[in-house]
Amino acid sequence: MERWSNIEPEPFLALVREGKLALDQIIDVRELDEWNYYHLDNSTLMPLSSFQERENEIERERPVYVICAHGVRSVAVCRYLSEKGYGNLANVIGGMAAVSSLDGFQYD
Repeated sequence: MERWSNIEPEPFLALVREGKLALDQIIDVRELDEWNYYHLDNSTLMPLSSFQERENEIERERPVYVICAHGVRSVAVCRYLSEKGYGNLANVIGGMAAVSSLDGFQYD
């Protein structure tokens, strides 16, 4: 059973646009070249390739939204963090491709 929630791109982007999420609450696990292509200004890059080295930067008590390109790597990170005792995790369904399309950007 999953110990994290999933959030659709529309309500996630609404939270972003309304300024309801702090910089450290959106964790982007894509690699730097993907980040440079398109990213949310108020997100934190923690590439999957070096994620374990930086996971201690994530606050356990605050809600955290994990995003990647299409939602596969973010699920893996949510699973990993939940197994390590983190709570309040949410996977952004469809990843940056889905979010960017709502923002008028063609990701792929």
